Amino acid sequence: PGVIGAALGAWVISELSSFASYANALQPIISVYTAFLGILIIRKALVKRIVKKPIRQIGLLAWTGGFLDSIGGGGWGPIVNSTLIASGRHPRYTIGSVNLAEFFISFASSVVFALYVGLGNYGLVILGLVLGGSIAAPIAAHLSQRLPVKTMMVLVGIVVIIVSLRKISLFI
Repeated sequence: PGVIGAALGAWVISELSSFASYANALQPIISVYTAFLGILIIRKALVKRIVKKPIRQIGLLAWTGGFLDSIGGGGWGPIVNSTLIASGRHPRYTIGSVNLAEFFISFASSVVFALYVGLGNYGLVILGLVLGGSIAAPIAAHLSQRLPVKTMMVLVGIVVIIVSLRKISLFI
């Protein structure tokens, strides 16, 4: 569902250039949602026991995350990671599996964008993103093995809140 949502979002944003203004308008709404999830993550980290709630519509979550990632320039990680961690999923498992899936989400978006818009001068940008991801992924994996779960949840919550507030402040 995430790959389908990402491909559909990339197609929509490629075909409807006027849709870009709507995508920009969605960013502060998504940022408010993710800031709230960041607060929930920190709260759950500080509570002694986390009760895992079932995710009933995980396909819808994946589709929405993929779609918003394509039309808004980011959304898969913040929306899917934050929602799953806030619902009680283990942070290490969640971060690893969501980041693995993000490769396929990004690949689907990139292929659709390349087919409909073309690559143009974006070759260097793509190369930079690949190199940056290749450097950051092992560092993130190492840190997630070494940090205690509670510390990692608090750090994830703080990062989610900071990024969300920054996006909100840029919109205002």
